[in-house]
Amino acid sequence: MLVRLGYVAMSVHLQNASPSQTMTFSQFQRIPNREAAIRKLERIANANLESCARLLKHNRGHDIDFFRFSSKLIPLANHDELPEWDYIAPLREKLNEIGEYVQKYDMRVDFHPDHFVVLNSEQEDILKQSLKTLRMHWRLLKGMKIHPKHRCVLHVGGAYGDKESALEQFIQNWGKIPNALQDMLMLENDDTTFTMYETLYLGEKLAVPVVFDYHHHLVNHGGVNWAEHWSRVVDTWSNSPLPLKMHISSPRDEKDVRAHADYIDPDMFFTFLKEVKGSVKQIDCMIEAKKKDDALFRLMRDVKRREDVEIVNGSSFYLK
Repeated sequence: MLVRLGYVAMSVHLQNASPSQTMTFSQFQRIPNREAAIRKLERIANANLESCARLLKHNRGHDIDFFRFSSKLIPLANHDELPEWDYIAPLREKLNEIGEYVQKYDMRVDFHPDHFVVLNSEQEDILKQSLKTLRMHWRLLKGMKIHPKHRCVLHVGGAYGDKESALEQFIQNWGKIPNALQDMLMLENDDTTFTMYETLYLGEKLAVPVVFDYHHHLVNHGGVNWAEHWSRVVDTWSNSPLPLKMHISSPRDEKDVRAHADYIDPDMFFTFLKEVKGSVKQIDCMIEAKKKDDALFRLMRDVKRREDVEIVNGSSFYLK
């Protein structure tokens, strides 16, 4: 089984390469000339994309072919007070450059929008804004000429006092979501509300791949043994052009088990891998650790000391 590691959005090794520089709407309003303010937004967005390009080159230099883009690439992209701003046009050249690089080196990239993107809300304005944000992610992927299918991870949403009704509301709202955005989505179990079992209910019913978060399951399992349902997770990926994806992180400490640690506990990780060995040919593991790429580098150093692996490159290995 091939195991490929990736990390999230930013590097702790590459200096001056934040892809999440921003501008608040208050700062925008303080610029007297509206056109000048929009041009500044575009400069910030292009700088973020330039940082993205640098990060991809940094990743290439370390054999990392799996990466999550920041969802904060374009400040104020969805703000209600900027309906006339076509943010894609001034970014097209940089988006093309990123997309060409990704395709040249066959990298897997995706997004994980912030928690305010909620698809199971009964409130139309929340759903509308959520779809607007998802459309922005779709436009970015299309601008990069990257096929959007299964490139965006979401949590199920809020329980609103009744999880069963909240799950049914998700299904009801699903019919209001354009097919292009539906195809872009993956669903992930979370650490406080919707368990692996509940997320699988939606994934199977709506034909959406389920991204299994092992750490989230350990702190929010609902009494379910994840291994007994792992084959169902695998099956949700049967129609995807991409390999199965999961998230890995480790608890910060015993007092705060939900918070992510700086690094990955290799024993915890391999406990999982040994359980799923042979169930898939390849599994892509997104590291959600505070130390970003350094967590990946340290984990690979730990992996290289093991006798039950065959190293492929700086971020991938076979589990024997």
